[in-house]
Amino acid sequence: MLTAIVGTNWGDEGKGRMVDLLSADYDIVVRYQGGNNAGHTVINDKGKFVLNLLPSGILREKTANVLGPGIVIDLEHLCGEIDRLRQAGIEIAPGHLLISDRATICMPYHKLLDILEEDRLGDKKFGSTRRGISPVYSDKYMKKALRMGDLLHWDSLRERLADLLEWKNLFVEKGYGHAAILLDDIIAWLETYGKPLAPYICDATEYLEKSMRQGKSVMFEAQLGALRDIDFGIYPYTSASTTLAAYAPIGAGIPFARLDESAGIMKAYSSCVGEGPFTCELFGEEAHALREAGGEYGAATGRPRRVGGFDVVASRYGAKMQGCTYIALTKLDVLSYMERIPVCVAYEIDGRQTENFPASIDLLNAAKPVYEYLPGFHCDISGCRSKEDLPREALQYIRYIEQAVRCPIKYVSVGAERDAIIQLF
Repeated sequence: MLTAIVGTNWGDEGKGRMVDLLSADYDIVVRYQGGNNAGHTVINDKGKFVLNLLPSGILREKTANVLGPGIVIDLEHLCGEIDRLRQAGIEIAPGHLLISDRATICMPYHKLLDILEEDRLGDKKFGSTRRGISPVYSDKYMKKALRMGDLLHWDSLRERLADLLEWKNLFVEKGYGHAAILLDDIIAWLETYGKPLAPYICDATEYLEKSMRQGKSVMFEAQLGALRDIDFGIYPYTSASTTLAAYAPIGAGIPFARLDESAGIMKAYSSCVGEGPFTCELFGEEAHALREAGGEYGAATGRPRRVGGFDVVASRYGAKMQGCTYIALTKLDVLSYMERIPVCVAYEIDGRQTENFPASIDLLNAAKPVYEYLPGFHCDISGCRSKEDLPREALQYIRYIEQAVRCPIKYVSVGAERDAIIQLF
């Protein structure tokens, strides 16, 4: 079984908790795109963990975890993430974690350039996490990046890096007016944070191909959501990577593989971190109450998330782009306080209503939400473990969303804990 766990919206849908839950049935979990610019929060019997680079299956001792060639790796951040888990009593050995030799390294100068450009843009900034993701993906496609496999060849690394820095300083020093990046400083950084990771670096393609021949099951863990995809998202307010399920086998290093399932993770309401159009956004007390009820603060950045009612237009589009075979609806319990539940059923653009998600950023910026309200369920549902336990209004809300996005809902999350889940079929 090959299954992708993907976000259908702007990210932060609850993918980490679903990967943690469902990974019990899989032998291998692979992160296939993105970097440490988003976080997956996992709460289980071992504690609460925020994972930025490590696959969420890392918390299961018998699950192998792979960082595929489609991701970008900040060595310092990854080392810190591994150390935090070790301090919590979770040992990470080679074999439990495997890193593709083709994965790209996010260097300190990528973070520096990210910060310099966001500062230059001022009020026109993209809302970057300032962690170097766009600059490193840019370098990857300009063929001017280092990859994890380069850490196994120190004899040639210094010369390659010197050539890269000569080019990079044209931007840093002569473009932004910042002090030049020094070769010795970067070499020292690579030695400090790269050498400890060397035992984990391998040919992930060969490993996964062999594992699939042996009949092992693979789960592909995405970062962010469909609306942050570089091609099909709210460009240019997107990530720099492909967040779609169709890219999972490629980003994992096995482009010859075919998915069996695409599990779309979708919140029972909407949330968004960063800049860009967010048509369903709520404001004032209504937004504050929803943000506090849902604990809507970025796992990677701590930034308050923008929030809104469930967005039918965006969610239907996201489920389609992800090719979802089923949906996992998260955070339904958050809505328990509401007398009536807001649902954005259409967009109004230049006085006309549409149920289609626009590609144009100008149309998205002009769009206004058309809200309808469904009955609230006025009770705590966090203890429910079957659909029979749910109040009638909660079931009606689930069925409404299922029909609106045109995809069956298989799981409903009613809490952050591993067992706070209801399976509908």
